Amino acid sequence: MDPTWYLETLAADGSRVVHEIKKLPFRVGRDPANDLAEGAMGLSRRHAELGADISGRLRLTDIDSTNGTFVNRQRIHGSVLLADNDVIHFANAEFRIRLRSGENTTLLGRPAAADERTVLVAPGRGLSQNFVPREREFEDLLRGQGISGALQPIVDMRTRAPVAYEWLGRGRHPDLPQSPIHLFQMAARLDRESELSQAFREHGIRTVSARLKGATLFVNTHPKETFDEALLAELARLRDDPAAPRLVVEVHETAVMEVARMKELAARLKDIGVRFAYDDFGAGQARLNELGEVPAHFVKFDMGLIRGIDLASERKQKVVGDLVRLVLELGSVPLAEGVETEAEAEVCRLMGFKLVQGYLTGRPVPVDEPAEPPVASARVQSSA
Repeated sequence: MDPTWYLETLAADGSRVVHEIKKLPFRVGRDPANDLAEGAMGLSRRHAELGADISGRLRLTDIDSTNGTFVNRQRIHGSVLLADNDVIHFANAEFRIRLRSGENTTLLGRPAAADERTVLVAPGRGLSQNFVPREREFEDLLRGQGISGALQPIVDMRTRAPVAYEWLGRGRHPDLPQSPIHLFQMAARLDRESELSQAFREHGIRTVSARLKGATLFVNTHPKETFDEALLAELARLRDDPAAPRLVVEVHETAVMEVARMKELAARLKDIGVRFAYDDFGAGQARLNELGEVPAHFVKFDMGLIRGIDLASERKQKVVGDLVRLVLELGSVPLAEGVETEAEAEVCRLMGFKLVQGYLTGRPVPVDEPAEPPVASARVQSSA
């Protein structure tokens, strides 16, 4: 990955120190094996990590650290999306996240003034970038050439029987990245994220229609397309196909906060017979107001809350358990995402989670492989 994001901090003499984020995930902590190893007092050995989000932003996850991770001086639980200029504290170690504004932007440090401690300075001369490399190949991708993906099972917490699948889009064009994160970064430079999301989704639905007749399929949406008429028209058209799977549309965290528009979207989806799920619930904010005003059929708890839940403090376990009970009381189905161990699964079961998704119960199976995943044997029911 090109070094686009930076963590910056101040040295004892007031000069600025820049840490380039050259690859993701980017781990921070005391342990020298981390990408950023800091000996600051209060840091855990594995304190936090930065990862890529489909929206093109960075996601910061606290790894159940002892002294906490803070964004703009608010402690986070689980994970949160970052924005340029956010102030991050790993315990007492302070950093600021910065986004390089262009390929020809140079980062310069200088002694800090009281109201301006760092600057981004663009060189006076440099090569322009009016065109995105491999744009023609990207057009081919949007037309379905070089698109692939994987299916990951969503299983019943009690019986471990598969009840649905999530479609995870991938690239396989020989001249383009395979990672969906990198493809969405390319789409963002072309302002075509919605088209890429649609291409992934339609390929997945066609694949499932041919291989898993009658299955329930969770599909993702990009934040830019959540409230577009084009998305609703696409879903209505797909629902008219008798071979199409029963769809569940995952709504990205950044779109959930618009309550009035979510109410309208929920009503429109109900009219065309498509259910929806809140994705990454609890990432940054629990979105309790939105959940109460517009209950989803399914609520997928962010994996940052679930990972290591068996080893988490009693306080954190109580917070997550209370959220699960609230989701159930609202008539939604809680889903634990990112479960990797039996110990995590058992704690989630005791909390009341009905569904589970993660490496423990099934890794994503590439559709290019000859072996097919088992057909979903039950329908997911929801009173929402």
